[in-house]
Amino acid sequence: MSTPRTVLVVGGGAAGNAVTILLRRAGIAVDLIEAKDDWNATAGSGITLQGSALRVLRELGVWEQVKESGYAFGSVGITAPDGTVLQVQDDLRTGGDDLPATVGMQRPRLQQILIDAVRASGAAVRLGTRAETLDQDGEGVCVRFSDGTQGRYDLVIAADGLGSSTRAAVGITAKPEPTGMAIWRVAAPRPAGVTRTDLAYGGPAYIAGYCPTSDTTLYAYVVEANRDRASIPPESYAEEMRRLASAYGGHWPEITAHITDPAKVNYTWFDRMLVEGSWHRGRVVLAGDAAHCCPPTLAQGAALSLEDAWVLAGMLTESGTWDDALLQAYHDRRIARVRPVVDASVQLGQWQLDGVRDADVPGLMGRTMTMLRELP
Repeated sequence: MSTPRTVLVVGGGAAGNAVTILLRRAGIAVDLIEAKDDWNATAGSGITLQGSALRVLRELGVWEQVKESGYAFGSVGITAPDGTVLQVQDDLRTGGDDLPATVGMQRPRLQQILIDAVRASGAAVRLGTRAETLDQDGEGVCVRFSDGTQGRYDLVIAADGLGSSTRAAVGITAKPEPTGMAIWRVAAPRPAGVTRTDLAYGGPAYIAGYCPTSDTTLYAYVVEANRDRASIPPESYAEEMRRLASAYGGHWPEITAHITDPAKVNYTWFDRMLVEGSWHRGRVVLAGDAAHCCPPTLAQGAALSLEDAWVLAGMLTESGTWDDALLQAYHDRRIARVRPVVDASVQLGQWQLDGVRDADVPGLMGRTMTMLRELP
């Protein structure tokens, strides 16, 4: 058969936006639908982008904007709860020596950069729209949308996140499972002395950390055992995070003073998921968080999603035939890289939950990050 030329991308997050940009660059017609009317343009506080993510962003053509908007640094500090710096370690440049080890960014700014690139690509974008039904045959997928319209596509890429309805619609039963930890996050002004990520272990939480996201901003986070979310009213979020953060010294008192607006504080559980077997059913294929997720203990969630998009788009544009063999090859290539990251991310948290004091944390992190220096 001739090379299919029409793709539906479900979901406008990192994976969906990235695969859209890359497929459009290859001349493939792409429709992108996103369930949220605002395209997630204001969601989230901050994001840590390591070199493996920056490498893909450079391939997307947005690296210069990311560099100008974010805050680049090359080390991580380990501190005591009182703020005493115990160790400073250089980060591995997983994207290569010509890219920073790490860039912190305001998550809405990264999303807007990707949105602008999708718009510029010429993709057809429909917001506030869901795929209600997917009917497949040997040549394509007929999709009925939530607005009553329908379309036919050679391939559907499900990049609709952790709770992917597309994943469930094609009979893939994997669901995210909580790991036992939860995180409080907030954006705040950056104290002048904050020039890298610092992590404090111990105190009332498992981890208290922050990451600079621009010359003037950072995002701060506190990790604790997960609690029943129904028992924490949203209006108390600032008070709860402030209570935990107030136990930490160093730059934390200045940061904590800005934790006042509960609407700006985010509370989420850590989840784990890895779809086993193939990541496709017929002509519907998963990418990003729809296929896998892990705790942010290695800060690799966005990087893995961006890599999925890069690898999948490359395989689709290089092949004249889109079939089971190609989509299975995509899975096989990605699973060898994704599984170690998911497993290591979960293990790092589990050691803390279990109170293991002699765990080989540096060894596990070093092995995993070294692997990520290789091209996906």
